[in-house]
Formats: sequence, C-alpha cells, structure tokens
Amino acid sequence: MSAKKMSAGPMRLIDRYLLRLLFWPLVGCLGVTVVALLLERILRLLDALSQSSARFGYVAQLAANLVPHYLGLALPVAFFVALFIVIAKLSDGSEVDALLASGQSLERIAAPFLAVGLFLSVFSLIVFGYMQPYSRYAYRAVMHAAINAGWNGRLAGGAFIDDKGSLLTADSADIAGQSLTRVFIRRLDAKGREEIITAGSANLKMDPGGKTVTMDLRDGRRIVRDDNGQYRNLAFNSLTTQTPLAAAAVLLRDRGGDERELTLGELATQAKSPHPVVSKSTLLSELYGRLARAAFLPFLPLLAFPLGLASKRGNRAAGLIMAGVLLLAFQHALLLGQSLAKADKVAAAPAIWIPFALFSSFAVWLFLGSRTRPGDTPVSRLVRRINNLVTRLVRALPLPKRQPA
Repeated sequence: MSAKKMSAGPMRLIDRYLLRLLFWPLVGCLGVTVVALLLERILRLLDALSQSSARFGYVAQLAANLVPHYLGLALPVAFFVALFIVIAKLSDGSEVDALLASGQSLERIAAPFLAVGLFLSVFSLIVFGYMQPYSRYAYRAVMHAAINAGWNGRLAGGAFIDDKGSLLTADSADIAGQSLTRVFIRRLDAKGREEIITAGSANLKMDPGGKTVTMDLRDGRRIVRDDNGQYRNLAFNSLTTQTPLAAAAVLLRDRGGDERELTLGELATQAKSPHPVVSKSTLLSELYGRLARAAFLPFLPLLAFPLGLASKRGNRAAGLIMAGVLLLAFQHALLLGQSLAKADKVAAAPAIWIPFALFSSFAVWLFLGSRTRPGDTPVSRLVRRINNLVTRLVRALPLPKRQPA
C-alpha cells in the first residue's frame, strides 16, 4: 500500500470520529430548541383559540406549519452550541493538542465541521427559500379558518364570545365550560332587532348535529324591542333558547400577497418584473436576507473553534456569552438592513451584505489569529483584560466599616 493511501486512512478515521461527536449534540440541541419554541407557541395558540370549534385540530395544523419557521431560527444556534460542546470536550481531553502534535493543522481539524456547515447552508436554503414560504401561507390559511370557525359551544369564565354579531359572556364557569353563572347575552333576532338577556345561571348543550347550542337560562331578564319601537322587560324563572354555530370561512386571497410567502425563485422573478407585487427594494432585501442567513452557517465553525478552545483557560462562559452576542448582533443587523431597505433609505445589497461581510470577516480573523496558539485569541485576551479591570476596580473600592459590637 502506498504512503498516500496509508495517510488517507487515518484522516478519514479522524473525520468520522469528529462527525460522530458532533451528530448527537447537534440533533439534541436542534430538537430541544424547536420543541421548546413550539410548546411556548402552542400554549398561546390554545389560549387564542380556546373558544373556537375543533381547536385541537387547528392547533395541530398550526404547530406543524410552524416547524419550518422555528427550524430556521434554531439551526444556527443549535449548530454553534453543538460545535462549542464538541470543541470544549476535545480541548478538555487534550485531544486537540494530540492532533496538533501529530502534525495536523487547525484548519484540517476544522475541515469536517466546515463540511457540515456547507451542508447545513444548502439545507437552510431549502428551509428559508421554499419550506417557509409555503408553511407561512398555510399557517395563515389555517389561522383564518380557525378564527372564523365559530363558537364551539363552551365558554370559559370571564371570556367573551363575539360570533356573528352575538355577544355572550359569563362571570364564572365549570371546567367543561357548560355550567355558567351570571350570564350576559346581546344578540339580534330574526328581524334584526336588538335583544338583551341576563341570567343568574345557565347550562349549555350542543345539539347532536353540531350546528346549534341550546341554552337553559334561569332567574333572569329579557329586554327586547317590539314592532312599535318600545322596549319590553320580561322577568323569567326559566328560558330555553338556541344559538347557531357558524361555519368556517375560506381564505380569500392567493399566496404571494406578502414577500415572505414567496420562494427564492419567485422573489428573483418579481424583482425583475416591471409590476411587482411589492416594491423592488422589499423583494431584494428579503431575497438577500435569506441568502445571507444561509451563507453565514459555514463561518460558525471558524467562530466556535477559538472560543471553544479558550475554555481550557477558564473562559468558557465568556466564550458562550461572546458568541451569543455576535449571533444576536448579526441577526439584528440583518433585520435592521431589511427595514432600511424596505423604507428605501438604503439600497438592499449594501444593507444586507455589509453586515454579512463584517461578521464573516471577523470569524475568519478570529480563527486565523488562533492558529499559532489555539485558545489564545484576541477575544479571549480582551475578556481577560476586562476581568482584570473589574477585579482592580472592586479591590479599589473602600471596604465597609464594621459596626461596633
């Protein structure tokens, strides 16, 4: 076997080892982040659609359509945290030192992670460019249907039901939402006349067909306007009335009314069109923003290596904080650039690509600065200087005087 083949074998073994170390932290961080974001959103959706018919079915559809959105948000964070965990583990076990001592360069050690970054960049283009536009429109379609699905025949205490001009509320209700106390109803009769009903208690029961709700009201009053325009006040001990349940409405507009509902190809086509659906600057800022978010992923290993290797010197918390600040700053810089481009204050290309160039150049500079002494980066030195400055300031403060016994 030639020397070239012998040297290629261990390199492939090292690559497989590093990728195996990265796989489960990446899957775990991505899964936990997406699930946590979805659970928080699902709770809000359940609260918003608590009075809608078939709310659990709508919430399931809404949550499924939110997965591409939260996947795009969580992917950079999960990738960087997984990189930081793996690099810190390699550093704590002196495996990076052993690889460097065997003649491997830092660039060669980082090569598998850069390959993963390139793969995730292509995957992000699919998520940002095609999955999110369709899922965003589907989310809005389901939400529109859920909001217009009508009342589900149950009422929570203190909630208001405004269904096709009818208003219903109660001060308190049981867990099932069908036994109410201190009920107020305002509605229009068949002739369009206003009717007010109050009751001390009420029981709700959905009819077998699911199209109407029967309300058994007790100890209340009914105020209605007759044909002569006079109001009649009727006290009752028991009153039974029915309320129809409205059917769901359909989404009126087609996909594409919002630039975020357009795919990458549609954004490029609309930007060249003489009559685009929105302004050209808005289309270009959305197009460049998606491309920049995907293109930044291969630069994350260059940022994670110096900060992760610095953990050997006790700067792990500082590295994570610095990385979090940088990721947030990059995200908000892109959002600011998109806002300025949409307002026609700055051209779309410099508004997006200048922040991208600054942050990617900083990642490359930080990685190159740590090649000679891994873990000793300009950022780690800056953090140590800040820590020393804070320590000196604390020591310079006068000590509190002790109170005499």
